[in-house]
Amino acid sequence: MIDFGFYSDRQSRSILQKLGDMSWTLLFLIIATCLVGFVMLYSVAGGSLEPWAGRQIARFFIGLSLFFIVAIVDVRVWLSISYPFYLFAFVLVVAVEMAGTIGMGAQRWINLGLFQLQPAELMKIGLVLALARFCHGLTPQDISRPLVLIIPILMIVVPTFFVVRQPDLGTAMLMFVGGAGTLFVAGASWIYFLSGGALGLLALIPAWSLLRDYQRDRVLTFLDPGRDPLGAGYHILQSKIALGSGGMFGKGFMQGTQSQLDFLPEKQTDFIFTVLGEEWGLMGGLGLLCLYFLTLMMMYVLALQIRHQFGRLLVLGIALMYFLYLFINIAMVMGLVPVVGEPLPFISYGGTSMMSLLISFGLVMSAYIHRDIEIPRRPGAFG
Repeated sequence: MIDFGFYSDRQSRSILQKLGDMSWTLLFLIIATCLVGFVMLYSVAGGSLEPWAGRQIARFFIGLSLFFIVAIVDVRVWLSISYPFYLFAFVLVVAVEMAGTIGMGAQRWINLGLFQLQPAELMKIGLVLALARFCHGLTPQDISRPLVLIIPILMIVVPTFFVVRQPDLGTAMLMFVGGAGTLFVAGASWIYFLSGGALGLLALIPAWSLLRDYQRDRVLTFLDPGRDPLGAGYHILQSKIALGSGGMFGKGFMQGTQSQLDFLPEKQTDFIFTVLGEEWGLMGGLGLLCLYFLTLMMMYVLALQIRHQFGRLLVLGIALMYFLYLFINIAMVMGLVPVVGEPLPFISYGGTSMMSLLISFGLVMSAYIHRDIEIPRRPGAFG
């Protein structure tokens, strides 16, 4: 267990002092991104807060409250509960197999009455927390030893396997790549990743036979969208038409024909970036990308100011997950990767996604607020 006997009066600060130490620039960037999301959800509903924008705004304020609560809690508390949180999220992911709610052909949610929870979103947070704690007590030499890497690899692979079974291939890929990236940032040798990439390529042939029919269709449609223009290729073809018709400055707010006339499917979730591109054009899309870029750069700057390894890895791991979120969604709607159904961070409609993102950024802020705290790095996998 971690010894927290090094608390002192000097390190104990009031809530107001902690709030003063926050990165308000990062919070402003988050709020600005969310505002873009509210505007786009208002647009896709034809100029109405219902059924998406109003609910998303309500979820944002609930999530923002959780953000502040998570942020002011001492980062050593999050370190101490990293493994329990990981296990809790993993149990929920497994529970989806037995008591999950089926929607759109997938079993990914647990019905809690007031809302539906997607455990895979919590698993992303738990994975980064657990990996950051595991690597906190290791030296760069330790983390490059094959036997030491067995535990974190299992921590990544096992929940990824259960998420694939839901099936949710997009989230599974995000978890696997994000977890591996966290290990790389922690100092794992690049040789392991090169070897893993080679093995992954060799595994593509047997993996093809394990894919479900609709997953194979998505891959084939990615390679040739015109093979089934009214079926599997419909989504991506309509998305490309909408993006291309937006031009440099777009057709104007709520003037997008593909979205307003319902040619574009899943316009409030997976393809909301397409709506933005059609209505606001290339400049609008670049504007949103600038917000994302500034957010990622700000997270990197904050990580450099944190003295303890746990906080640095936590911030960089969440930043990597955030980047993968937006990269997969934007690349998907542009036809650069197969359609996998990942939401666009803070823009797409979705309660669990909004909550998990704000909790994640609360952890980032907690690590930054408590950046000068000394957390001893102890040898051994469990720090």
